[in-house]
Amino acid sequence: MTLYSRVRPLAFTLPAETAHALGKRALRAMQSTWPTRAALASNYRYAHPALEIELFGTRFPNPVGVAAGFDKNAEVARALEALGFGFVEVGTVTPYPQAGNDRPRLFRLREDEAMVNRMGFNGQGMERVRARLEREGPPQVPLGINVGKMNSSSEDEAIEDYRRVFDRLAPFADYVVVNVSCPNTPDEFDEAAPDHLRSIFETLAAENDDDVPILVKIGPDSPEDSMLELLGIVEDCDLDGIVATNTTTSREGVTSPTAAERGGLSGAPLAERSTETIRTLARNADDDLPIIGVGGVDSAERAYEKIRAGASLVQLYTGFVYGGPGTARRINRGLVDLLERDGFSSVEDAVGADLD
Repeated sequence: MTLYSRVRPLAFTLPAETAHALGKRALRAMQSTWPTRAALASNYRYAHPALEIELFGTRFPNPVGVAAGFDKNAEVARALEALGFGFVEVGTVTPYPQAGNDRPRLFRLREDEAMVNRMGFNGQGMERVRARLEREGPPQVPLGINVGKMNSSSEDEAIEDYRRVFDRLAPFADYVVVNVSCPNTPDEFDEAAPDHLRSIFETLAAENDDDVPILVKIGPDSPEDSMLELLGIVEDCDLDGIVATNTTTSREGVTSPTAAERGGLSGAPLAERSTETIRTLARNADDDLPIIGVGGVDSAERAYEKIRAGASLVQLYTGFVYGGPGTARRINRGLVDLLERDGFSSVEDAVGADLD
């Protein structure tokens, strides 16, 4: 029995957001000195040549990353690196501080190994995040920065929101993700409308003097024709990749009574839906368009399914909450076993294997 398996029942007696804040506080303490980071790394990091992958002009030591939402304000990125994750995506970061939706807004569905959140882009704003990255430095693994708009912004103001955050934080990022698919922000206008998306991407491209890779995060609930329309916009605008997927509003296959809470569902019930989205995108995209797979990744097998469906990298959040600090190590070790079983010499060789 691991230490986390003993601690988790106690942590799960607390409200989910309270437990999350306490967990981040512990991680922040652990990353505060080189010896404590080294102690974490010696226990949790797992390296193997088969796991390394080159993407977005940088080297990822392994394909297992932390999804946006876990570390909204870039407070524990170096601790997550020490826990063995191959990359970290922080955010969603907005231009100014924002309280988000009223509490409670984060719920565990223990029977389903899932969570529901309606956080609403709460965060400290881009200047606090920039100051922290300047003061503490980014992690030694690739850093993604997920950018969003203020909840009060109009359609035109939203485009300016993305531009502001991009300008301030892109110098620290190995890639930037435009989050236009969150189900927990006000529906003042259609963020995924083609003309709006083109305006965002064209605005960021004009600001992108350093050629920072730009990706877009999509949801799992759109019909296939809408998904392919978005894919066409991504390719027309020469974006560098897609993150698939965000949380879902569907409750199909979920048994917990807590599922009745409003918000986006993440975790195990999303696994198949997100993998199908990845597969659809990969089958219809240009061969060199990278996909980061998110949704229900809680084991090597689930990560491998997404890789074989066309994802070059995978991310998790809910799987980390349920699995604890050894999650990345366990998944990476399992991926090496699966790659060897199927005769692949690297993760890169396995990407899209099920599409043939």
